[in-house]
Amino acid sequence: MLKPSLKLIVIKSMDMAKHDKKNAAPARKPESNTAKGLWLYGYHPVAAALQNPNRTVLRLLMTKETAGELANTLHKAVEYESVSRADLDQLLPKGAVHQGIAALVQPLPDFYIDDLPEKESSLVVLLDQVTDPHNVGAILRSAAAFGADAVLMTERNAPEATGTLAKSASGALELVPLAAVSNLARTMQDLKDKGYWCVGMDGRADKTLREADLPKKIVLVMGSEGYGLRRLTAENCDFMVKLPISPKVESLNVSNAAAIALYDLSLRL
Repeated sequence: MLKPSLKLIVIKSMDMAKHDKKNAAPARKPESNTAKGLWLYGYHPVAAALQNPNRTVLRLLMTKETAGELANTLHKAVEYESVSRADLDQLLPKGAVHQGIAALVQPLPDFYIDDLPEKESSLVVLLDQVTDPHNVGAILRSAAAFGADAVLMTERNAPEATGTLAKSASGALELVPLAAVSNLARTMQDLKDKGYWCVGMDGRADKTLREADLPKKIVLVMGSEGYGLRRLTAENCDFMVKLPISPKVESLNVSNAAAIALYDLSLRL
């Protein structure tokens, strides 16, 4: 039998139903960043947060069963509060699939365009008003899988980096920088100044992604779920391409399209 590599230290065993409200974790939905941090939940998002040196974990809540599983995943000692699944059901948003684990964390440090690595080949994803946190989380997961250096999205009409998004990203929120920009057109120009070429995805484009002769530093620009790329965003793209899908299907979900495009681009870089 493998010896657990993680020393789990129980610092408190809680019954939230009986716990003093003044000292209990706030019974609010952890869907927004606050001065006190935000709640992540689910095995992979929390395990990834614990392994991310840039993430500050303020509290860790686990059931005994989940603590046993986590012992074989991490390689450092952590302190946690032992809770029941009912406690987590009460704390987290209704229907949250927490798998017996949640962590109160500080937001990650801000990421800027200048933080992108200086290298010959690079792939960045730019989301034009993609609003569904599940889609953004899935795109982050694909970005991590296929080696993207960052995912950028608009400040307005885009989700915050919350527990819901992190759960969909399955740990990728800790692996790929996610940043919001106030002016998409200006950001695209800033990226061009750093040697990137903007490649917009649009089902009406003349060329498929495979047919396009693309450079080595690419910004993959994806439009919103319902409307695609906005006019100004499309005008600022250097290339417009599409995926070769069957005429029987009008379009793909934005996260599915991004995954296919990222895979294709990763083979070229």
